[in-house]
Amino acid sequence: MNVSLFINYLQFWAILWLYKIFTYIFNLINLNVMSLKYSNTTADRLDWADMLNLTRKLIQDGNYKIALFITLGSFWGLRVYDMKQLTWLLILDKDEITITEHKTEKKRTIPISPQLKKFITDCYNHINPVCLNSPVFLSQKKTVYSTQQLNRILKQVKAKYRVNVKNFSCHSLRKTFGRQVYNQNPENAERALVMLMDMFNHSSLAITRRYIGLRQEEVAQTYESLSF
Repeated sequence: MNVSLFINYLQFWAILWLYKIFTYIFNLINLNVMSLKYSNTTADRLDWADMLNLTRKLIQDGNYKIALFITLGSFWGLRVYDMKQLTWLLILDKDEITITEHKTEKKRTIPISPQLKKFITDCYNHINPVCLNSPVFLSQKKTVYSTQQLNRILKQVKAKYRVNVKNFSCHSLRKTFGRQVYNQNPENAERALVMLMDMFNHSSLAITRRYIGLRQEEVAQTYESLSF
């Protein structure tokens, strides 16, 4: 082989691999930056009591589908993509469900309490879907809600019911779940954070703390501790 051609060949592959390495590093950094950005600005969590109260109001007004969406999102902490894949066959009259998360490809088995099981059944009876195989969250056009549609609906819900949350979107439900898991385990707070970090696929506990609103509250408490 010609030496010059061989050197050019090596240079080509070296440049290609360097490009792949830099692209990977850039995407990794960008992913962490976006995680920090969206954990702070895009969505805010609901207080658990406010979430339950909102669900009750939606049920009273006959809006079972959105009541179910908010409830399952807050109790299960699934990403909105995975929520949209739920079918009645998967969740109705079940003691647990097993799903494979789209983003991480991890399997999650989620137990369903008797109270939540009954709530799902009540919603099913009122929504009266065409068949068990149909997606749970269908629009009036019989298509699965888009994330944008769901976010618009949640904004309307926030305005109508005067929900005490600044930025209310689908992601708020996942954060609501995370904060409630943390609040329910005061004696094992660090263990709860580690578990949530793994479930949320975060790269550090600091991101998880910020994600569920702990960091913001700690900063606020620091200022409030000062006296005049």
